[in-house]
Amino acid sequence: MTYLETVNWMFSQLPMYQKQGQSAFKKDLTNTINLAKHLNNPQHKFKSIHVAGTNGKGSSSHMLASVLQEAGYKVGLYTSPHLKDFRERIKINGKTVSKPFVIGFIKRNKTFLDANKLSFFEMTVGMAFDYFAKQKVDIAVIEVGLGGRLDSTNIITPEVSLITNIGFDHVQFLGNTLPLIASEKAGIIKPNIPVVISETQPETQPVFTAFAEKNNSAIHFADQIENEALATDLKGSYQSKNIKGVLQTIKQLQQKGFVITDQNIVTGLLNTVKNTDLKGRWQTLLSNPRVICDTAHNKEGLTIAMQQLLQENFQQLHIVFGVVNDKDVVSILPLLPKNATYYFCKPDVPRGLDQNSLYTLFTDNGFVGKPYASVNEAYKMALKAASVDDVIYIGGSTFVVAEVV
Repeated sequence: MTYLETVNWMFSQLPMYQKQGQSAFKKDLTNTINLAKHLNNPQHKFKSIHVAGTNGKGSSSHMLASVLQEAGYKVGLYTSPHLKDFRERIKINGKTVSKPFVIGFIKRNKTFLDANKLSFFEMTVGMAFDYFAKQKVDIAVIEVGLGGRLDSTNIITPEVSLITNIGFDHVQFLGNTLPLIASEKAGIIKPNIPVVISETQPETQPVFTAFAEKNNSAIHFADQIENEALATDLKGSYQSKNIKGVLQTIKQLQQKGFVITDQNIVTGLLNTVKNTDLKGRWQTLLSNPRVICDTAHNKEGLTIAMQQLLQENFQQLHIVFGVVNDKDVVSILPLLPKNATYYFCKPDVPRGLDQNSLYTLFTDNGFVGKPYASVNEAYKMALKAASVDDVIYIGGSTFVVAEVV
């Protein structure tokens, strides 16, 4: 098979959560554990950091990888979802896994994957761990896909666990209260392994503390610890919270013998995009008019993104907006500015919410805009309508951003 045929085969075998939704969700780790055994347990052959959370886990993972790269380590990075190319999920020192490795992994293991009905995410995790082990990385930063306790990545024993922000997302899987969601995220806390919490929240703090005590794990609430204010090249005011968690995680690594200097930290944070090739986090695509895209897609993420957007200078605001059909759109309506022109669109995935349904929901609540058949058509119409002094914001879903960047 070619690379494209291989990836298409992976996508089509069993439902892929990002595209299909609830039908792809697995209730246990049996498949992942069996695949790991089949691969000779590659997860035991490299050190790791495990990163969970509702918002901020992707940015935090990339910042951690960048700092470790600056310190001279060979760093694996596993994240999801990808924007353009599947290989973005699996990187070493900012370089994506090679096409021949992807093809070879599936070819070597296809009989097993078929027989055991592995999901897209399960086989991808196995591929990442196999790659990191074979390439002998010094450490890998592993981002949870969904939740924590039942996530396929949760077969590693990391040096330190990091949990960023807890918010209402994927409530159909994780629970409809913050303590319930926190309990699922806390599933990555391992016995005698330190855990860092980026942001103290009254509803979730007791949950994390109880899990840490049960596992005899030292717990550190990063926002309660005094640290020098440092900057990152990742745009967005919300990064200040992520940085605190990253700094405390690095401190735990230093205490375990990793040699990471203050200069490594400063340089790593300032060169995250360059070192890891991160896209889609408050990314500027054009200057005149200013076009900004951001992958924030839930209430907590969009709250911060909209606050930052309204701090921009513009004559008129244009918003290209699309969501997936299991999103609680009503809950995010109050967050979005009404003094903007909206270009409603459906991301090109099965989970995408029909643009006409989105248009009706918004206009019934006092918003102004029009529906468009595709993300690209919506974007083109926004560009056509915008003057050089305007701002165009593209978001609502990772998949909307992916079709534009």
